[in-house]
Amino acid sequence: MLERIREGSQGPLAMTIVGLIIISFAVTGVGSYLGSSTSEAAAVVNGEDITVQEVEVAYQNQRARMEQQFGEQIASAFANETYLANFKSQVLEQLISEKLVEQKANEMGLRVSDEQIKEAIFDIDAFKIAGQFDNDTFKAILQRQGFTAVSFRDYMRQQMTTEQLSTALTASSFSLEDEVAEVLKLQQQKRDAQTLEVNAADFAGDIELSDEEINDYYQANLSNFDTQEEVKLAYVSLSVEDLMANESVTEEEARQNYQDNIAAYQTIEERRVSHILIEFGDDEAAAESKAEAVLAMVNEADADFATIAAAESADIVSAEEGGDLDYIVKGDWSESFEEAVFGLEKVGDTTGLVKTEFGFHIIKLTDLKPQVTTPFEEVQEELTALLLKDKATDTFFSLQEEIASAAFESPDSLEEVSNISGRPIIQTAFFSSGNYPASVNYPQVENVAFSSELIDDKVNSDILQVNDEKILVVRVAEHKPQRTLALEEVKASITTQLSAEKTQQAALDWTEALKQKLLNGESVYDTLAAKSLEWNEVSGIERFASSLPSEMTKSIFSLAPAAGQDVDVVSLANGNVGLVKLTAVEAVDEIKAEDIEATLQGLANNNSRQSYDSFVAALVDEATIERITR
Repeated sequence: MLERIREGSQGPLAMTIVGLIIISFAVTGVGSYLGSSTSEAAAVVNGEDITVQEVEVAYQNQRARMEQQFGEQIASAFANETYLANFKSQVLEQLISEKLVEQKANEMGLRVSDEQIKEAIFDIDAFKIAGQFDNDTFKAILQRQGFTAVSFRDYMRQQMTTEQLSTALTASSFSLEDEVAEVLKLQQQKRDAQTLEVNAADFAGDIELSDEEINDYYQANLSNFDTQEEVKLAYVSLSVEDLMANESVTEEEARQNYQDNIAAYQTIEERRVSHILIEFGDDEAAAESKAEAVLAMVNEADADFATIAAAESADIVSAEEGGDLDYIVKGDWSESFEEAVFGLEKVGDTTGLVKTEFGFHIIKLTDLKPQVTTPFEEVQEELTALLLKDKATDTFFSLQEEIASAAFESPDSLEEVSNISGRPIIQTAFFSSGNYPASVNYPQVENVAFSSELIDDKVNSDILQVNDEKILVVRVAEHKPQRTLALEEVKASITTQLSAEKTQQAALDWTEALKQKLLNGESVYDTLAAKSLEWNEVSGIERFASSLPSEMTKSIFSLAPAAGQDVDVVSLANGNVGLVKLTAVEAVDEIKAEDIEATLQGLANNNSRQSYDSFVAALVDEATIERITR
């Protein structure tokens, strides 16, 4: 077992998986996840702490990934206290599972060498430029995520060691081709049958239902007649969009803003240059003398700057391209270099000697992209809309304090809030806690709508911040507490339900008698004719076909092609009753190789997940785990 684990950790697949795992953490900021152990413990697993800090960072990482994937919808869900508590609990349980697997790997003596870690780091795409590992990129990412080279190495060692164990577990799951072929033969098998659907409504006339039966059903199922607590909310909503209709922007205002922010409507001047670099070396004077000689060569008639750069420049990267540095903009280069570049007047001009910290440069302007200003007329509409929104936003924030005060100082009404905001008071219909109307379907409302403060004290809510551009103030207009409906209120529905059950049972009894006749070899022609029924012949039925009611299809594939085992009665979801008789089985002799391969892979993946989950569950059962609540 141990040998298999060690061998599995060397394979390219394992290394790829590890790389994906590591970078998925690295790019979302888990540097502090490796942080100080002085944080309070959120859980203790076999004597080892999982700190509150670790849980918080893991929670923030997972939340960030979900918000990036699902957007505002999931972001608002985190405003719900119950959802948030459950989510954090799940994060803690995941960390406990990871800690147990890590402990088991260490117990088994699994190790990852420094060379393996180095190779894995070099293989992470986020650290590469043009397909090659770049040390500056590596250091920048680590610094941004709070890692040091040592802490990242230790984190990778932990992850890769754990991955050895999980890879060995999942790689040990397999299925035999013969077994898979037999399963596929059963799945692809087809059958012929006779079917019959007996309409339960035909037996309704034979049904009698007493008041005693209705009352007995009511008493036995009282909990089914409990109503849910309901509220009707009154609310005032205010958004930036609502306020935009009350604002205006003149052309003069738009033009002034355009002039004040003209840089936003201008492209940056770009200049493409080539250069020749003569480094200082140990003798700056000698370097300057050489640079002057090269400058003289450049200034000669018919001189080819690119050829001279290739032969003389110490910048070996640009020299291969004739000294080309591509396009540059101000702010990216040293002051003297930029001053010389942006002092050239036209394409083809060259500078004299330009001194920087790197040496002496001779610079040639090879192309020029001048600054371009977008005319006001082209951005006027967009700019006006932005200014309208800016004004509305200012008004929106200035009103919030007034609205908050009004909601608190006049707690028994929303009239003052409505007057200040200029927005109407709207009422919802009655709804239960699991069925919020769209207009108030926000986690912020869920947190207060059924609170004792709003229901019992009959006051306004605080301002509910739906998002940066919308607020609500709500109050409970009416309240219906939970109660048990009286028999008189539900008698009609009970009667309908019991009648349906009795009619189906009558149809079942009749169909069972019909089945018995078939098993006894008796003719059922007259019995069917009395109900205006006849057999439906169905051929080539597939196991997962939808041409028949699913109950019939399932029954047909459960029957055996032998006397006494080929007939069945089934209750149908529509309230009717079905009778099925298996008449033939169409076996599959050969299964395609590609079907076997696909199924093998699917079974292997499924078995791998189940094996790993079972392994972790066993570790949890055997472990000493203390979850610390605060």
